[in-house]
Amino acid sequence: MVGIDFHNKKNRNTYSSRSADFSWINAIKELLPIENISIAADIGCGGGIYTKALSDMGILSVTGVDFSEAILDGARENGKEYTNIMFKQGNAYCSGLTSSRYDLLLERALIHHLDDLHQCFKEANRILKDKGYLIVQDRTPEDCLVKGSESHIRGYFFEQFPELIEKETRRRHSSQVVVEALKEAGFRDIQEVTLWETRKVYETKEQLQTDLLERTGRSILHELTDKELLELVRVIGHSISANSTIVEKDRWTIWKAVK
Repeated sequence: MVGIDFHNKKNRNTYSSRSADFSWINAIKELLPIENISIAADIGCGGGIYTKALSDMGILSVTGVDFSEAILDGARENGKEYTNIMFKQGNAYCSGLTSSRYDLLLERALIHHLDDLHQCFKEANRILKDKGYLIVQDRTPEDCLVKGSESHIRGYFFEQFPELIEKETRRRHSSQVVVEALKEAGFRDIQEVTLWETRKVYETKEQLQTDLLERTGRSILHELTDKELLELVRVIGHSISANSTIVEKDRWTIWKAVK
C-alpha cells in the first residue's frame, strides 16, 4: 500500500472536481465578517475549490498556495474564469507571501499533512494583518471515527479496514494540540466549532461507487490496494439502501483565531 503522490500529474484533478457546499459557506459567514475582508490566501489550496468559494463570497483578491505544481495545474484550470484569483507554489512553512498583507488566511484539510504546527501557524501569523483572521479546518481523531451511515460514508472505510484507523488517527491532531499551537504562535480569541459539511450529492448509488473507485479527493483510499478498494465499494453498496439521492457529509472541526 502506498499513499497518494500529490506531485503525480495523473492526480492533478483529484482535488478540483467538487464545489464548496453552502453548508461550508454559511459556516464561514457565521464566523467571519466577510464584508470587511478584501484580501485572502488559501494555503494548501489543492485544486482551488475553496479558493474559488472565497472569491464567490465577495473577497476581492484571493491567492491559492500549494506545494505541488501538478495539483496547481488543476487549480489554474479550475479557476481560469476568475480574474481575481492567482495560484503560486509554496508551502505552509514558507509560503512566499508578503508579510502583514492578508485579512484572512484559510488552511483547510492541511494540518494533518504537517508535523510542525507551530511553524505553520507562525508563518500564518507573519502573513496576516493585525486583527486578521486564520481559519483552520481539519478532522480530529474523533471526527474521523464517527460510525458509517448513508450520509457519513467515510465511517465505513475504517469499519471495513480497521488497520486504516491507526494511519488516520496518527496523522490527525487533537483539538488541544491545535489550540496550544495557535496560542504559542501568537493568536488570540480562538473559537472552535464542529461542522457537518456536505461533501457531495450523488443522484444514484452507482455515482458514489464510481467516485470511491476513482479515490477522488480521498487520500486515505490510496492506502488500499485496488482489490481492497473493490471490496470496500461492494460493502458500502450493500450497506446503503438508498436508491435515490445520497447526500454525503463529513464531520470537521474549525478553529477561528485572530492575530
